[in-house]
Amino acid sequence: MSDELKKLIDKSHKGITSFNFDSKETACIIIDEKKYDSIMKKIDGVPFSVRSDLNILQDGLGHVFVETVLTFSVGEIIEKFLINANEHFRFFESLAKNPIIVMASSQPENGKFIAIQLPRPEKASEALFIIQSALNKGNSNGAVTGI
Repeated sequence: MSDELKKLIDKSHKGITSFNFDSKETACIIIDEKKYDSIMKKIDGVPFSVRSDLNILQDGLGHVFVETVLTFSVGEIIEKFLINANEHFRFFESLAKNPIIVMASSQPENGKFIAIQLPRPEKASEALFIIQSALNKGNSNGAVTGI
């Protein structure tokens, strides 16, 4: 394993999952309680939008990582999560089928979460195709922004 690959694996966010939300499998990023509370203090009661970017990184050997960047329109909040697509392909399948990312404190079932609807669902499907191609063939790369 190369040093660069090891660094990416070590930097990957561990709180990646999906869960049943409103009868649909939904992509979820678990964040710690302190970060969740900090975000909520800035957005609670304020209209906001979130820009989401998926930057797909791959090495041509079937290792795929996705830098997920969520930029909130208020509170100067920018959250970056590196996701190991080899381990969390289901996250991206859920995102393509149901274009919502949930940021949850601890577990989403506790009711402490922020649901972010992606304004351009087709971009999540495009990202899934790129990820799947890179995982299967090891010869695709790219970035899907503004989803």
